[in-house]
Amino acid sequence: MTTIHPSISLHAATIAAELGVRPQQVQATLSLLDDGATMPFIARYRKEATGSLDEVQVSAVRDRVSELRQMDDRRAAMLSSLEERGLLTEELQHQLIGATTLVQMEDIYLPYRPKRRTRAMVAREKGLAGLADLLWAQGAGTDVHSAAATYVDLERGVEDEAAALAGARDIIAEWIREDEWARSTTRVLFTGRGVIRSRAAKGKELEGAKYRDYFEFEELAWKAPSHRVLAIFRGEQEGILSVQTGPEEEAAMASLAQHFVTGTSAASEQVELAVRDGYKRLLGPSMETEARNELKGRADATAINVFADNLRSLLLAPPLGQKRVLAIDPGFRTGCKVVCLDQQGALLHSDTLYFHMGVEQEKKEASRLAEMVSRYEIEAIAIGSGTAGRETEAVVRNLNLPKSIAVVMVNESGASVYSASAIAREEFPDHDLTVRGAASIGRRLTDPLAELVKIDPKAIGVGQYQHDVDQDALAQKLNDVVVSCVNAVGADLNTSSPQLLASVSGLGPSLAKAIVKYREQKGAFRSRNDLLRVPRLGPKAFEQSAGFLRIRGGDNPLDGSGVHPESYGVVREMAKDLGCEIEELMGDETKQAQVNVSDYITDSVGLPTLNDIMEELAKPGRDPRDAFEVFSFSDEVRTIEDLRPGMELPGVVTNVTAFGAFVDVGVHGDGLVHISKLADRFVTDPNAVVSVGQHVSVTVLDVDLERKRVSLSMIGRS
Repeated sequence: MTTIHPSISLHAATIAAELGVRPQQVQATLSLLDDGATMPFIARYRKEATGSLDEVQVSAVRDRVSELRQMDDRRAAMLSSLEERGLLTEELQHQLIGATTLVQMEDIYLPYRPKRRTRAMVAREKGLAGLADLLWAQGAGTDVHSAAATYVDLERGVEDEAAALAGARDIIAEWIREDEWARSTTRVLFTGRGVIRSRAAKGKELEGAKYRDYFEFEELAWKAPSHRVLAIFRGEQEGILSVQTGPEEEAAMASLAQHFVTGTSAASEQVELAVRDGYKRLLGPSMETEARNELKGRADATAINVFADNLRSLLLAPPLGQKRVLAIDPGFRTGCKVVCLDQQGALLHSDTLYFHMGVEQEKKEASRLAEMVSRYEIEAIAIGSGTAGRETEAVVRNLNLPKSIAVVMVNESGASVYSASAIAREEFPDHDLTVRGAASIGRRLTDPLAELVKIDPKAIGVGQYQHDVDQDALAQKLNDVVVSCVNAVGADLNTSSPQLLASVSGLGPSLAKAIVKYREQKGAFRSRNDLLRVPRLGPKAFEQSAGFLRIRGGDNPLDGSGVHPESYGVVREMAKDLGCEIEELMGDETKQAQVNVSDYITDSVGLPTLNDIMEELAKPGRDPRDAFEVFSFSDEVRTIEDLRPGMELPGVVTNVTAFGAFVDVGVHGDGLVHISKLADRFVTDPNAVVSVGQHVSVTVLDVDLERKRVSLSMIGRS
């Protein structure tokens, strides 16, 4: 019997219906993805083909087709197994091919799936299948004990009537577990009326005090928010909590009995016993496992999306730009590591200053710092936000430096991870971890994106329960975010690090290193076309990457823009028709206004691409990130002890979660703005109100010194 797999067009139709787009858009996207095109490239440079699907839609197409193809593989494996064992019928094949979900397929296949040795299997081997059939029929006049007596067989291990009936019930229990109606009905109960319950494990009350909110906890599973589900499952993983998920047991068994128990005879009583056993021993645990997996999957997806949103905000934080920076990694006893960086982030000088060793020592070190500022023509000072950060900031601000020198507190999460990495050792082979960490803090100020791509996103500190969620799904999502951000901003071909270039569409670590090596050996790139001279960088990689790479001051002004080389001919035509050079067209709004884009539509270049070209000509290589704004904490507070309810303070959002946002107000510990206190209106998604790195104004509601917790509010604050 021939196995049949859904065609690509069938998948396109399915995905199109789910996303609310046309099948042709999905079909084109799938073809591009299968041909090796990246999401940024498809979304930016293939709008005519996809009908202008954006990156979110393209990634949704990619992820969904992967799920559908996995289903295809599973379906093919099922059909092959059934055919090999001589069990495949036309009806069964039709059912499996028509199944639209993996759960549906598994339910259909379950009765035929090769099993480990079960109680029902043992009962069949003992010859009790006929007795099971007799009981299942539930005849009104059936004498179950007389019938069971005929199946007593000491040689086959059936000692008495009770053993025969028990074996028959085992067979019936397995039928119920494998019945499609029973599974779908019970699944609905678990989905709609399932409750997640947690209790403290015996003797773990003191050890697991942080989980005390869940020692006697119950909530409808479908209502439970992501962070709560993940906290409960973590408590279970640590042995602190005992967790169950499911509907009320009696209600579930009553529903099954109502369907399968069709009479009031003695045989029906046996079937009812089998129903109860089948639910408790087989169907219930199976559905609980499925429900827990579903619950965990939803919680993971929410947490991963929150992490991704936070990471995007952090990566796209406004850059200070190319400035000469003095960066300080603060410390009390061990001193403050100070580095001076040039406009490109290269290390000019490093030193250790001991500001916090008494008044006289502070004056001496402050003088040394002022001398560095002068000698290296420093334009901005970056101070790490960790231990001794606010105290060090106070010393720096008391130096009476020129007002043109910005003093900025920089979130240093992950800097220690970077400083111990192979990347840091390669960048600073002659310096220790403290110098590398300080340099990273300084570079984060000038270009957060370029510096943060060197760190595993999970180490940056903007997620929640990141170690509890599906690690493959998390890595995929965070990688998508990094790639999206890098390509949205673009990468300078002549100054970008290998790590930044590796995230450019079509490149990757190997080609990124090859580009840097070529740059070091041959000098700066003068043209995008020079990329084709880089070893192993072929036409496909060039097509995918060129539009996202920038060359400032190169031979062709378009190389500094987001116009793809494949469209250079169109711009040349525009300039020629206007009787000017490309440079003039790029810098003259009047000339740009004279362009009638419809005149340049061809079979390969449509209105979406032409509109993008005109936007680039107006602002070539425009950085999509916001302009940098200097932020300062209140001088009134430096420690949590300085906080008082009612204080109105400036702050920086450091993390956004499903239940609110954490805000740094400059006291070595973030305060929480609960979701109910984020705005004057009802808020369902904190990310709709705040984002990581956002400057906000908050009011102090409560200060818990014992637990080092601060409650904040943004209600009534801009």
